[in-house]
Amino acid sequence: MNTTPKQLGLSMPAEWEIHSAVWLAWPFDQTTFPNRMDRVEKSYCKIFKALEKSERVELLVLNDDTKSSVEKKLQDYNIDLKQITFHVVNYADVWTRDFGPTFLNNNDWVKWEYNAYGKSDDPYFTDLLKDNLVFNNLKTPGNKFSPGIVMEGGSIEVNGQGTVMTTEQCLLNPNRNPKLSKNEIEKYLKGYLGVEKIIWLKKGLINDHTDGHIDDVARFVAEDKILCTYEDDISDENYEILKSNFQILKKEPFELITIPMPHMKYGDGTKAPVSYVNFYIANKVVLVPIFNDPNDEKALKIIQNCFPDRKVVGIDASDLIYGGGTIHCMTQQQPNF
Repeated sequence: MNTTPKQLGLSMPAEWEIHSAVWLAWPFDQTTFPNRMDRVEKSYCKIFKALEKSERVELLVLNDDTKSSVEKKLQDYNIDLKQITFHVVNYADVWTRDFGPTFLNNNDWVKWEYNAYGKSDDPYFTDLLKDNLVFNNLKTPGNKFSPGIVMEGGSIEVNGQGTVMTTEQCLLNPNRNPKLSKNEIEKYLKGYLGVEKIIWLKKGLINDHTDGHIDDVARFVAEDKILCTYEDDISDENYEILKSNFQILKKEPFELITIPMPHMKYGDGTKAPVSYVNFYIANKVVLVPIFNDPNDEKALKIIQNCFPDRKVVGIDASDLIYGGGTIHCMTQQQPNF
């Protein structure tokens, strides 16, 4: 392992620390969002409107024609284009949290390898491999660190004070880094995120194609406070998974707050991997995915109580989830230093 950020006194800040910008990618693939692109684009416009007075948006668009079309759509929503920087690049999907960089303090950043969630035998996921190239030549004032291991941003959650949460289902999955032991992966987490403590949960949600990303099951909402998903219905497929995670977190020295689960099925009857904790903490707002579910309002109130200094905004994500993720998966914060 080369010189690591930790050895240089660097670390990944908590998401609630001040950002200079947030990275997103404009949706274009009908395979990702079948028969619903218009509604998905409207959800994006609502996200941009909510972020307008919070922070800059660094936006990936596929080509100049897309850029012109997106500018028109955003103007129709009275969104100030001066707050958006467009980047015309070739990318496959919108999950910048996963294929994008992990920004550290001091403007430095980590570029992990991305293997499309280890699903190289699936033609759809194979196309996502081009996303690994998008940020390789990112121009920032800081330095780039390249660990050379597979990691997605949605699989790690830090409190900015030396602790990271993750899941065994994802990071120990043989489709990511099969030659690395748990101990070796911990060394990478500590070295490149600048942490001392690692909390291993067991699994993520049922039908999550990312193999159990942490950002659908538990999130830090303060350096000493964790918001944890919980399922009351013992017949639900996620009940035992979330109960196990809860029991692990109860043993940790953090205040633990539970939040209920939404319930949604895709058109074919498959249970969708939906969660309220896939929110994005911006400078002035918290964008929370909602699903036209009876638990929506309760979840919004719980999250608002966690962030009294920010406005909580619910964004209908019932179309976004057809791509396999929602708001946190789509966003990647760039800290302000």
